[in-house]
Amino acid sequence: MAALENPDSRLLRVSGWSGLRLAATALRTAFILTLLVLAVRVSLPQSETIWSAYETPADLVRMLLGLGLCVWFVVLLFQGPRDARGYRTWLYLGLAAVPFALICLYAVW
Repeated sequence: MAALENPDSRLLRVSGWSGLRLAATALRTAFILTLLVLAVRVSLPQSETIWSAYETPADLVRMLLGLGLCVWFVVLLFQGPRDARGYRTWLYLGLAAVPFALICLYAVW
């Protein structure tokens, strides 16, 4: 079983990689939470309240799809990367994606 283990996964056991793990987790969490807020904002009914959205089919579909997307984001929030390569990927991706997601959130709001 040890032969199938990814050699990069051993990097997390080194004490210097805890900073990578912390930074990647923070960026990943910020990105997913920003997408969650963005999904909630976009899926709200446009001209009605939440309680009267069932009268307009387009608003109801938008709300249901937004609810499903938000549930998926919450599930993803609690699933972390499995190895050092995943943390490294989230570090690099997060440095570019978090500012872009925040700009999109500002533009939509």
